Amino acid sequence: MSQPGVLIELVTEELPPKALSRLGDVFARTIVDGLRRLDLASEHSTMRMYATPRRLAVHVTSVAAQSATKEVTEKIMPVKVAFDEAGAPSAALVKKLEAKGIPLDAVARFERRMDGKAEALFYTRAEAGARLTDVLAGLVNEAVRALPIPKLMRWGASEVQFVRPVHRLVMLHGAEVVPGTVLGLEAGRVTQGHRFMSRGEIELASAEAYEPALLAEGKVVPDFAARREQIEAALLAEAARQSASLGEYADLLDEVTALVEHPSVYVGEFEAEYLAVPQECLILTMRANQKYFPLFDGEGRLLNRFLIVSNMRVNDPSHIITGNQRVVRPRLADARFFYEQDRKQSLESRLPRLEAVVYHNRLGSQLDRVTRLERLAGAIAARLKTDQLAAARAARLAKADLVTEMVGEFPELQGVMGRYYARHDGEPDAVAEAVAAHYLPRFAGDALPVGNVACAVALADKLDALVGFFGIGQLPSGDKDPFGLRRAALGVLRILIESPLPLDLRELVALTAEGFTPGLLDAEGFEARLLDFMFERLRNLLRDAGHAVDGIDAVLALRPTRVDVIPARLAAVQAFRALPEADALAAANKRIINILKKAEGDLPEPDVALLQEEAEKTLFHKVIDVAPLVRSHVDNENYTEALVVLAGLREAVDHFFDGVMVMADEPLTRQNRLALLSMLAGLMNRVADISRLSAQ
Repeated sequence: MSQPGVLIELVTEELPPKALSRLGDVFARTIVDGLRRLDLASEHSTMRMYATPRRLAVHVTSVAAQSATKEVTEKIMPVKVAFDEAGAPSAALVKKLEAKGIPLDAVARFERRMDGKAEALFYTRAEAGARLTDVLAGLVNEAVRALPIPKLMRWGASEVQFVRPVHRLVMLHGAEVVPGTVLGLEAGRVTQGHRFMSRGEIELASAEAYEPALLAEGKVVPDFAARREQIEAALLAEAARQSASLGEYADLLDEVTALVEHPSVYVGEFEAEYLAVPQECLILTMRANQKYFPLFDGEGRLLNRFLIVSNMRVNDPSHIITGNQRVVRPRLADARFFYEQDRKQSLESRLPRLEAVVYHNRLGSQLDRVTRLERLAGAIAARLKTDQLAAARAARLAKADLVTEMVGEFPELQGVMGRYYARHDGEPDAVAEAVAAHYLPRFAGDALPVGNVACAVALADKLDALVGFFGIGQLPSGDKDPFGLRRAALGVLRILIESPLPLDLRELVALTAEGFTPGLLDAEGFEARLLDFMFERLRNLLRDAGHAVDGIDAVLALRPTRVDVIPARLAAVQAFRALPEADALAAANKRIINILKKAEGDLPEPDVALLQEEAEKTLFHKVIDVAPLVRSHVDNENYTEALVVLAGLREAVDHFFDGVMVMADEPLTRQNRLALLSMLAGLMNRVADISRLSAQ
């Protein structure tokens, strides 16, 4: 006969919507883990997590009232300490048994076995299993403490603390209430449904009746995932009826799911005249402030209709729709007002106001930063052989929208509004697009700036931050990165690699540092530390892209600062590994590097007159023959061809190590052979350190 399930529910005031799914998951999993740890729930028990705006709950199937009795064996003490010379129990053993409550006559049943190098006494006893009624409240309290809640609150006269006031506690095992106290509440079987649509208090017959009772009597869809699916299906169906689409809606869907218990979808609309405002402004105010889902036509243009996810289902929703339309109009009117006011001043005219906006107390104001960006973006554009004036102009205007009314209200629109205002001011398209794109990529997987002008400004923005903060010693530490330097580093690397752009990372860092006031960047060795930081981010980026770890190590061991060619180098290494000569050459290269560690001082070019053995002469001439071709392939970024040519050296390398004693007694001979190996190593490792591909 199967065991009944357990239900635990906390009924609360409205929980933080953005954290609800996470709170529900942690609450449920902590309780299930505790039940399994005490052997009250087995690996076959299943869990159902419930989370609504006013409740956290979990149902676990097949939970025992008491776990099985089990044998527990513990070491008492070494035999030589436990008994005296006559074999009688020692005073130490008697004292130990009294402390543990073990009767002295149990000694005869103790087991003797080796524990390391000494024989010891072991006692095995039967231990009663955990009783659900004794431990469940403790497990729930443990789950409450485990919740990721940054700020707790008190309510009433109680000293109890939780993220929101808690009103009811339900703990059921099948049809029985499991007694216990959590957050000052005694467990019961009565729950609450929807704030307005429920029939009232709901007495649960059993743990298994929880979800059906809430759905039927409480008008609550308690399962977060099921409620999300229901809302999404209703949104998509209504959008289809409106011949429209929802655009990007996943994040808002999660938040809205955490705001309603009984969802219904209705259509609202606003006056078409508001569509004259940039649609990003209207979309943001609807999504962020009102939690509405904007609708779009087939070309991605905003329509003057939106979807409302209501917490009420009524026969006539007109008053709900009218009320929401009445609420959204002032928001849209504000957006229109900000937009019209902002356009009365050009971006150029706003620049002096950036003097009052502090970027960092040591790195100056936003106007100081704009001056650096203008110079740096132009210099990068020159290296890319693109429009320097356009890049410098875009960098000059890039931060001006920070002091507009619209961005002051909606900081998420910085850059986006800059593009609209730049176009209104008559700036060239390349300048306006670069103003918007200089923040890209904002996050992992985000789009990159398009075009060399936009890339130059985006690189300047990120490099200025990286060099500036590293230069004053403000480095990320652990999980703390207040200035977003990891994101900036990944942005620089992605732009260089994926665009791709033929720029040297070390030169870019030096070029950026030149733009700061002399002496300001006083952190010792910051440029080297910054490059180390960038290469570590690059290593992670390449791993995430699916490249082999040893291939990444082989390429990055050379510290190639032209990161745009790294994918080609990795592809060449992958192709090289498929060659039959690869393993032998990688092992030989590893051997060469180990031998060269014994060399003293700098090695000269090998002297052909000092070559004695036929094998070393052959290797020398082979290296001399292929060197120009390898260098030509590398210079032309034909890395695969370079490694294929090097693979042709395998036979000569094998014969050399088979027939030549490198560390000869005669100093000139030894030095010359080391010089030959040094020349070979320099040639073999122009694409990657192939010794790192060796398994030996």
